[in-house]
Amino acid sequence: MNPVAIGNSRSRQQLRLNWPDGREQWLDHAELRRQCPCSQCRAFRLRGMAPLVDARVRLIEVNSQGYGLQLVFSDGHERGIYPWAYLEGLTPNL
Repeated sequence: MNPVAIGNSRSRQQLRLNWPDGREQWLDHAELRRQCPCSQCRAFRLRGMAPLVDARVRLIEVNSQGYGLQLVFSDGHERGIYPWAYLEGLTPNL
C-alpha cells in the first residue's frame, strides 16, 4: 500500500506519510537514518551494533522509487531505499 501524500517537515525534523486508510504517520529524521535498510547498515545492526547517528541529522531529499523512497540525509548517506511496508512498520513519533 502506497501513501496518498508524503511531506518532509524540516522544522519538525520528521517525515509525514498519509496512508489510504486515513492514518497519518510521522517519522523522526534521525530514527529513519538509524533504521536505514541498506545492506551496510543492516549488516551493522545484525552484528549487534547500533549505527551512530547524530541527533541533528536531517532528511534533505526524498526520491520516489515506485516501491518506496530513497532518503538522502545531511550526513551524506543516501544508499537506503525504504520500501512502503518497511516505512509503515516503523514506530511513528507523535
